[in-house]
Amino acid sequence: MAKEKKTFDLKEYPFPTEEIPRLNIDNPETEKRIAAGLPVVITDSGLVRSALHWDLDYLQGNIGDGKFTVYKSKNKKFQYFDDKKVDTFKDFEKPMEHLDLTFPEFVKKLKTAKPGKDKVYLQQALNEGVGKRIVADFLGFNWSWVTEQQKKNKFGALTSNLLLIGMEGNVTPAHYDEQENFFAQIRGYKRFILFHPDQFKCMYPYPTYHPCDRQSQVDFDNPDYKRFPKFKDVKGYETVVGPGDVLFLPMYWWHQVESLPDHGHTISVTFWYKAGPIGNVVYPLSPQQKVSMMRNLEKMIHQALNNTDEIPEFMQNMVLGRYTDPPA
Repeated sequence: MAKEKKTFDLKEYPFPTEEIPRLNIDNPETEKRIAAGLPVVITDSGLVRSALHWDLDYLQGNIGDGKFTVYKSKNKKFQYFDDKKVDTFKDFEKPMEHLDLTFPEFVKKLKTAKPGKDKVYLQQALNEGVGKRIVADFLGFNWSWVTEQQKKNKFGALTSNLLLIGMEGNVTPAHYDEQENFFAQIRGYKRFILFHPDQFKCMYPYPTYHPCDRQSQVDFDNPDYKRFPKFKDVKGYETVVGPGDVLFLPMYWWHQVESLPDHGHTISVTFWYKAGPIGNVVYPLSPQQKVSMMRNLEKMIHQALNNTDEIPEFMQNMVLGRYTDPPA
């Protein structure tokens, strides 16, 4: 039987959501959902059981003396961007600052940050630079289960295990990824709001050549329905994950992530897998395949024109009056 989840007084957003199923590892529906590319919270996988004792003190004493990738934001939102694309947009303002800090330096910033200001978020690949105890804990992960899922579902290679440590109140705005992800929670609680890839038209992503590619332009706290009218039609799914929970986060599913108040911080580890081989294309195309095709077409047009200023007019000329309804 699935364990009970902790309840929180959660912020309400202006769109309906359904609860993502929380299922036992032995429930046949669990593997059916993973195979179908649908999100599910697995409550007892034991995937990161060997790390559930991790806290800031333990990590500080054992993770190593190297530098760690930390992001700093003046507000609660941590919107990712591609540094390689920044020069394309002269007026682009970076939504967060990248810092390289030792773990004690990060912990100090985390503990001394003023409420609502200078929030920090550590994101570091668990690699050979970490200490022996962390390596032992890492090797103790339930690799047999997650590798079995990788093989059964024909995922590609494991690309990284990312250690995430955030402050309560941190928000990663809505975006989608191009890899499969088993998101394992170790400490604290996170709220996930997900949207099916078929909601693409409602989410208004930035262009592929924009630094915030794969991010939604819509501010969930204050949606601009004049600019983004279809956002009124969006429908989501949500869940709260706590220590020991694993959320299967399928590729191309939009997700916003919020660190909830509990321990003052959250600790998580991701298991990222490349997409598997395409195989025979089956028609009609799935929403995920359509998103992939749109991305490839947009990239091709950008490469051919080699001028971002021309792209909006080019795209509009291709569609307006030909594939849009005439005014009423």
